[in-house]
Amino acid sequence: MKKLTVLMMSLTMISMILTGCGTNTESAPESSAEPAVQETSAEETIAETSAPEEETKAEETTIEETTAEEGDEENYNTGDASLDKVRNEDGIGENELLVVSFGTSFNDSRRLTIGAIEGALDDAFPDYDVRRGFTANIIIDHVQRRDGILIDDVDTALKRAVDNGVKNLVIQPTHLMNGLEYNDVVAEVAQYADAFEQVAFGEPLLTSDEDFKRVEEAIVDWTSEYDDGETAICFMGHGTEADSNQIYQKMQDLLTADGYENYFVGTVEAEPSVDDVLSAVQSGNYKRVILEPLMVVAGDHANNDMAGDEEDSWKSVFESAGYEVECLLRGLGENEAIQQIYTEHAQKAIDSLTGEVTE
Repeated sequence: MKKLTVLMMSLTMISMILTGCGTNTESAPESSAEPAVQETSAEETIAETSAPEEETKAEETTIEETTAEEGDEENYNTGDASLDKVRNEDGIGENELLVVSFGTSFNDSRRLTIGAIEGALDDAFPDYDVRRGFTANIIIDHVQRRDGILIDDVDTALKRAVDNGVKNLVIQPTHLMNGLEYNDVVAEVAQYADAFEQVAFGEPLLTSDEDFKRVEEAIVDWTSEYDDGETAICFMGHGTEADSNQIYQKMQDLLTADGYENYFVGTVEAEPSVDDVLSAVQSGNYKRVILEPLMVVAGDHANNDMAGDEEDSWKSVFESAGYEVECLLRGLGENEAIQQIYTEHAQKAIDSLTGEVTE
């Protein structure tokens, strides 16, 4: 079988570093307009897609959760796991679209977010069999122990594709940014260098300036009913110590520049912090605060770090400051406009295999 060919038009996205609102959000050069197929070894591909040394191994899952999941004891109900379509069937044809996510153990959110994105891709690409792969084995193990539901990790999903004779493999991540987690997936796929004829990678959610603008429009439209001049609408992202953390400030700057002065963006584990967001809100004359995750899923971070009753949760911080607080426990993956962005990114990757150009 033909050696794995990783399309350069897809792989140039790996080394990009986010910058301010210019023509492109990354500093890497643009790829060729003609997506040529290039022979590469697994070792070469891994080297090409290595993360910059200055980026620490802080998790960049961002729109996905990084729940600790230390045990199986839970005093809350995350929903019916049997309603979620795990997409780990065999019987795959020659074309596979593997949707890669960090994952979540919150069953309802997983079905309504990751599952909804997968469903949208399934509807959009009838010639491709859509399958699921999670990068977080700790979540996979937790769901299996608790619910008896087994979700493929990325390695298992790739082995399944090989065993089923897949020739054309498209990887669409549900990551927020092009960071370490995305690079890890590319390197893992490169280990299967001789297994597929063609491989293409779709872009993460926030890659181009157009992506930022469309995500801005999606979250503003989603929350417009709360924008009454007396309510601060605050989005909580994950955050990372790596350079790509600046996407949150970029989104904040875009919202402010476009006149959405009642919108605020912060992170759980980086900057802007909850204290930064609180300070910005206190500079206005707000009576109420809406909290919503800037993550694909509404999982551990959304339910605990944002909406939990602990004194350091965002909800508690704003309530202690005297605000009436409402938490919207929904992930970005539930939003149809967000699903459409992922679909278009996957379309671009598919077009790179066929040589077509989508306008």
